[in-house]
Amino acid sequence: MLTQNHEAPDTCCHVLSPHEQKLADDIAGRQGYRAGRDRIYNMLDKVSGVTPKIDVERGKYFTESMKETEGEMLCLRWAKALAHIAKNIDIYIDENNLLVGRAGAKPGRYGILFPELDGNIYEAALKGLKERAESPFDYDEEDARVMVEEIAPYWEGKTFFEDLTKALPKETYDLTYDQEDAMKSTYIVNETASFRSSIQWVHDYEKVLKVGFKGIKEEAQAMLDALDPLSPVDNAKKRPFLEAIITVADAIVLWAHRHGDKAREMAATTEDQNRKQELLDIADRCYRVPEFPAENFRDAVQSQWFTQMFSRIEQKTGTIISNGRMDQYFYPFYQADKEAGILTDEEAMELLECMWVAMAEFVDLYISPTGGAFNEGYAHWEAVTIGGQTPDGVDATNELSYLFLRSKQEFPLNYPDLAARIHATSPERFVVEVAKTIKEGTGFPKLINDEEVVPLLLAKGAQFEEAYDYAVSGCAECRMPNRDTYTSSCAYVNFASALEMVLYNGKTVHTGDQVLGLETGNPNNFSTFDEFMAAYNKQTENLLKHAFIQQYHIIRLRAEHFATPLGSSMHKLCMANNIDLHQPNIPGGIDLGYFELMGYGTVVDSLAAIKKLVFEDKVLTMQEVIDACKNNFQGYAIARQYMLNAPKYGNNDTYADAIAKEIDKRAVEFTRAYSDELGVQLDLRLVPFTSHVPFGKVVGATPNGRKDTMPLSDGSSPTQGMDVNGPTAILLSNYKSKNYEYRNRAARLLNIKFSPNCLAGDDGTKKLVDFIRTWCDLKLWHVQFNVVNRETLVEAKKNPDNYRGLIVRVAGYSAYFCELSPDLQDDLIARTTQDAI
Repeated sequence: MLTQNHEAPDTCCHVLSPHEQKLADDIAGRQGYRAGRDRIYNMLDKVSGVTPKIDVERGKYFTESMKETEGEMLCLRWAKALAHIAKNIDIYIDENNLLVGRAGAKPGRYGILFPELDGNIYEAALKGLKERAESPFDYDEEDARVMVEEIAPYWEGKTFFEDLTKALPKETYDLTYDQEDAMKSTYIVNETASFRSSIQWVHDYEKVLKVGFKGIKEEAQAMLDALDPLSPVDNAKKRPFLEAIITVADAIVLWAHRHGDKAREMAATTEDQNRKQELLDIADRCYRVPEFPAENFRDAVQSQWFTQMFSRIEQKTGTIISNGRMDQYFYPFYQADKEAGILTDEEAMELLECMWVAMAEFVDLYISPTGGAFNEGYAHWEAVTIGGQTPDGVDATNELSYLFLRSKQEFPLNYPDLAARIHATSPERFVVEVAKTIKEGTGFPKLINDEEVVPLLLAKGAQFEEAYDYAVSGCAECRMPNRDTYTSSCAYVNFASALEMVLYNGKTVHTGDQVLGLETGNPNNFSTFDEFMAAYNKQTENLLKHAFIQQYHIIRLRAEHFATPLGSSMHKLCMANNIDLHQPNIPGGIDLGYFELMGYGTVVDSLAAIKKLVFEDKVLTMQEVIDACKNNFQGYAIARQYMLNAPKYGNNDTYADAIAKEIDKRAVEFTRAYSDELGVQLDLRLVPFTSHVPFGKVVGATPNGRKDTMPLSDGSSPTQGMDVNGPTAILLSNYKSKNYEYRNRAARLLNIKFSPNCLAGDDGTKKLVDFIRTWCDLKLWHVQFNVVNRETLVEAKKNPDNYRGLIVRVAGYSAYFCELSPDLQDDLIARTTQDAI
């Protein structure tokens, strides 16, 4: 286990990260780092390590309302359902928290139901939910009865999932769903739209802080009053939308007022005079915000929290609704209160950390096994963005930016997901504090590069002020509030399966004799690598074709199933056009979507091995490669060693990197050719969440030496353990594999793992700052870090009870290591530990 003298197990030279040291202190019973944070740790201790439970209230009341409003416009039905929830949901206020507003009444960690997505599968899904390895959920038997007997029957035949499965052509269906159980994916061409209502999203929270929902209601009422009473469009389309906005504005205000009532009720019965005054202050605030504009920092934080949480009640946004540029829209309130002497940094941080713990209590529930496998460790991406540039293009860093970093340095919690925007002129102080925070070892913050993102947004139609003001959203993406309008979830395409389909002439090891791909011929008959590559390109184009067929039907059907009146009320284009955000082709909007390339490094390394070993050096025949992979290298140890020693992506090796660039190019060329037919910009993305693990389970052994069912490489990262030339080589491979002349590209996720010893001391901080500056200069989209000793991860897997608090960076989010499946734990352990920069 971790030792007091900053050494890792069985070693005398590995220093501990500050996070590892806190764990060592916990093990030894020393918890001095908690000093001054009694309130926050009292809240955190009640939820740490606890399996979350299902709270049925949202699903129950949503269903009750939808039964009563059939035949009405969907946006208005949704608003009425939210009003019904706001009126009836139980109100719960934690005894310690300074903020109020929960999406469920169960104390502790909880998740809520979205039966419009998956209500038809509740009975089957509940059977394995408590025991599954990926993000299990607990539930009461009475709640299970409500799910199966009261909620599910209404949704049978009405869910988006059912409509989508009926719409897909058979060939597309076969590449998408398991033949025996449509709840499960093939993990070849995987749709993600059926287990979330929307991809990641960011609201214009500043609008709520400035005008309140009273102002939003008045805006909608003025538009309603101005409608042409004789116009069929105004009456049939615009009127219901505006009525929905008014209804949802009243609903969130009612919900807030009910929290005020509850706070007063609790104040009347508590004997703790300090808590009594806190509750009375909370009650006054609930009667004020979010109905009216925020008057001070405490108002602003509570108003944003109400808005954020009601958004979670409204819909299941993929990766949870993001928080936008908190250091920008909170800063005027923070600055004014500091100057007035009514707020200290410690008080501001305590209030924010109340929000962080409340975020940790809400757990995004994925009922379907596919959704659970995609989002291990109770994945969450409620990104808080700091740094970057202002709309007029100057550095946006302020004192609140540093307060967020300080909170992450001092308070070991995996919420919120903190993202720092870096640009060429980011202040040295800011980059240094970012580096120090990364060195803490909890994986925060992830970094997004303005030098890459801003020009791409401009190329895709944004104005300068919109591009400069983007917020990080989801895993590694970005959003421009009031300009982005695309919300449809998109496909994950297993490029490693395409490689298998070349080796086995349209088949894969795990699907046996079923021909799922194209029959591109016997690879033994290919006389050149170009012929092999041509066959691979045909297989990937076929999978992409079916991904785009999926997306065509997803876009067509989603508008019939989902609405977001609350989200629409905060979007200028939705309000200006009186149209719900989930409807396609909103005038003036930019529709930015993406599809996923899964197994990038795995495929690059496999193709490099085939090119080098079979066609150039001729040390292996194609049949020997096929036989070795088919037999999972049993009896082919020498052949596997050749494959492992072939050129590898991530080492600044032009041989492998040129293949990587060609794969990238073919994918962006495909989307450039066919996205317009979908009416969106559906760009190439390399951001797997944790899906590279289940995607790897359906792929047999591959020619890079990877064994059967092992995880694929993640994002744009090198294959696990194959990056041996240091972290700068990883950056250079990433740089050399991108096709910068195309705009049809989106986020690239890059994971790098450092040993704490590598970054120790002031010299280590300086090296990391220089590394970040290099990454910025190379115009790479994203990078994130684990700073942890491999021995710590190994020990945590063996003795999880001692390491429940160990936080690791997974894939665009951080999670508790001991809440990950053994397969994902092994994947993290296998990532190369960089010992030098």
